[in-house]
Amino acid sequence: MDKTLIRRIESPSQPIELATTLATLVESALIDEVTLSPKPGLVDVRGCGAHHDLTWGLMVQSANVLRPTFEAMAKAGVLIDNPMRLREQIGRLGRLGEAAMLAATGGVNTHRGAIWALGLLVTAAAQAPNALSANAIARRAAALARLPDRFAPCATGHKGERACLDYGVGGARGQAWAGFPHVTKVALPALRRARAAGMREDHARIDALLSVMATLDDTCVLARGGPDALHAMQAGAGAVRASGGLSTPDGRRKFRKLESDMLARHISPGGAADMLAAALFLDRLGAKGSPSRLNDSPFLSL
Repeated sequence: MDKTLIRRIESPSQPIELATTLATLVESALIDEVTLSPKPGLVDVRGCGAHHDLTWGLMVQSANVLRPTFEAMAKAGVLIDNPMRLREQIGRLGRLGEAAMLAATGGVNTHRGAIWALGLLVTAAAQAPNALSANAIARRAAALARLPDRFAPCATGHKGERACLDYGVGGARGQAWAGFPHVTKVALPALRRARAAGMREDHARIDALLSVMATLDDTCVLARGGPDALHAMQAGAGAVRASGGLSTPDGRRKFRKLESDMLARHISPGGAADMLAAALFLDRLGAKGSPSRLNDSPFLSL
């Protein structure tokens, strides 16, 4: 993040300026996630992955449409002191944002999970702009997530919710209640270790994604392919990382194998993608200098 944005967050002249800045960072994180290529089973600049109704352009449009939602959530984080009232307000804003997303995409779910995760995180960041470490933000987000929302539907019928019930996993709600451990303890450390090891930025971000894929009980994968598909994805992602990731020939071979298997199974790690976007958002908040630049090439030829 550039130093001007840091100053705007740490010393905002008014709540709207802080909310605008934070929403811009969320929007950028979502666009960076979908643009990062290659990603196994996910939409990227090469194509639609294991999806038939998603494209890179639609995902970018969705991120643009959701920007006002994240701005409103951040503004609520600044202005509303009462935790219960704040929780119910961001829940309402999230539902309105989801409706706007579906209207813009013709009913396609592009970012439902991201609205939940990044909505909580952007609100928590706005609550204390002078305490922006990833762990501090995640703790505040978890405290919000654990509060009941009287106006939320008891059941949504969404695929992720059904997967949680069918397979006994925590899903997006469990991640938030626990303080986003796959963001703060998995994705962010992997991203920073890869950078420290000299990986170029796109490889480092892919490594962070793979670290999440290797350990997350991704309800998007469970909903489509069940436990067998989840275990295959986790093992494949771990094998790519163990071979050095996209920075080595063996890692790239294992990546191609993983991607082929995921496409054959028609599975896509949407939950892991949301955790990566959250990690990119928190990484920017923690950066005191300019953000690392991606390689000029839009994606790596495998």
